[in-house]
Amino acid sequence: MEANLAKYQAFVATVEHGSFTKAAEELHYSQSGVSRMVSDLEQEWSVNLLERHKGGVRLTTDGAKILPYARSLCEEYEKLLMAVDEVRGLQSGLIRIATFSSGASQWLPNIIKDFQAAYPNIAYEILLGDYTEIERWIMEGRVDCGFIPLPVHESLETVLLERDQMMAVVPVDHPLAGERAFPLEALEDEPFMILEKGAGAEVDAILRGRGVKPRVNFTTWDDYAIMAMVEKGLGISILTEMIMRRCPYNVVALPLDKPVYRDIALAFRGKDRSSLALQRFIEYLPHR
Repeated sequence: MEANLAKYQAFVATVEHGSFTKAAEELHYSQSGVSRMVSDLEQEWSVNLLERHKGGVRLTTDGAKILPYARSLCEEYEKLLMAVDEVRGLQSGLIRIATFSSGASQWLPNIIKDFQAAYPNIAYEILLGDYTEIERWIMEGRVDCGFIPLPVHESLETVLLERDQMMAVVPVDHPLAGERAFPLEALEDEPFMILEKGAGAEVDAILRGRGVKPRVNFTTWDDYAIMAMVEKGLGISILTEMIMRRCPYNVVALPLDKPVYRDIALAFRGKDRSSLALQRFIEYLPHR
């Protein structure tokens, strides 16, 4: 039975990652081992589950019909292991966490440090992604939980962690650097830098809501690249207060003239679908 479950897990992980190689990394098998297990399923069932191509794999029509059942079996097996863990007193387990970069640096180290003191045998898998990816990974079961701004899909449960303010980031010699707040309309007067994903969507919404159209001349995934460019006087930006707490650059962060906040939460699929390890982990969150 467990040999078959390993094949189902290989199939599900390959679909979630889009390649045998990445699935093998998650499951701690060889790439050839994962490929062989999926091929075994296809031979046993006389069904083509995946289309193989140079860039990875893609579900066939038949594979798409079978995937929900294979995923359900894997989830039920995880529930079985969860019950065993509970009986054994949480002596082992794995928590898979999705997060964005500032969430990883601000909360995770302290939470894991405190949690590990009580549960030293729990292992962790941390995935970095943008907000859309994180929400999808949680809903698909690719991860157990994720740090993400509210609101989230109605099927998910959340624990509110922090209210994070959006800040204008300017060079220290900027004419408005000494002001108490930054007038958003001033963004139209000089080069603007924006995150390509993640908080960039929130900044876009702020700008659209105020009818402000800045001259965007630099886009990136990296908050710290933006800080470095601002320090050199190459433009200004809007970043979150949370990421600015550990800013290594000589810049000034100002609240907007009309304050804007985002609520950050830990999202998960519900306590009835959460491992005992995750349930205990949630108890260690610095929630509001």
